[in-house]
Amino acid sequence: MTARFEEIDWRPTPMGDISLRRRRDPVSGADIHEVKLGDEFLMSSLFTAGEIALARLGLARLPAAGPGTPGPGTPGPEDAPGPGTTGLDVVVGGLGLGYTAHAALENPRVRSLIVVEALGEVIDWHRRGLVPLGTGLASDARCRFVHGDFFAMAADSGGFDPGAPERRFHAVLLDVDHSPRHVLHPRHAALYEPAGLRALTERLHPGGVFALWSNDPPDDAFTTVLADVFAEAEAAVVDFPNPLRGGTASNTVYVARTHTRTEAD
Repeated sequence: MTARFEEIDWRPTPMGDISLRRRRDPVSGADIHEVKLGDEFLMSSLFTAGEIALARLGLARLPAAGPGTPGPGTPGPEDAPGPGTTGLDVVVGGLGLGYTAHAALENPRVRSLIVVEALGEVIDWHRRGLVPLGTGLASDARCRFVHGDFFAMAADSGGFDPGAPERRFHAVLLDVDHSPRHVLHPRHAALYEPAGLRALTERLHPGGVFALWSNDPPDDAFTTVLADVFAEAEAAVVDFPNPLRGGTASNTVYVARTHTRTEAD
């Protein structure tokens, strides 16, 4: 039996004090892990439906495997979705407690996953096995943690893979800010504007997917911005039980797909 409450780790960071806490749910008796940055709750293992849906909805939008599909091999810029794709190369922006990354790796089509995390402390929690999914992610040969600023890397020509500048991916799944309007740092806001989103499309293969988690209801204005930059865009509402307040809570997952080569011609 664990203590009712334990602060597993606390450290100062350039973005504020970050802490990893574990508490025991008085109803279920289960351990709940929480992450706080300053006074804000970033993540709780009690609410993971939206983070899991981010990976599942984003990857589901890529074509299913079919005839002529390239098989797993060395990732390279020439690998594009085509009429059907296996061997997907994926980026997750924001590690958190690892639920989006874990859900992505559950997809058998994913051959490589880069998780970009701005806080080295969060990566360390996973490597040390301080969070429930950490050991599994750290030991999966397909998964690589990259300590870096997702937003700066999205805008830079070097992209998300420090070992392969300008590498493209089949999907980019982002869960860092509370929403496109409620960002953790003012510099993040540029990504959600047309110029920032166009720069992000350069990190994706033709027909590739950008998916975004949001804690707010669907924002029609932001969906319109996505639709102006990408070939198609939609906002999906993810409902889930709220054990704290009762009833149902919801997140939003935006999914946008770039033009395929045929559509661009």
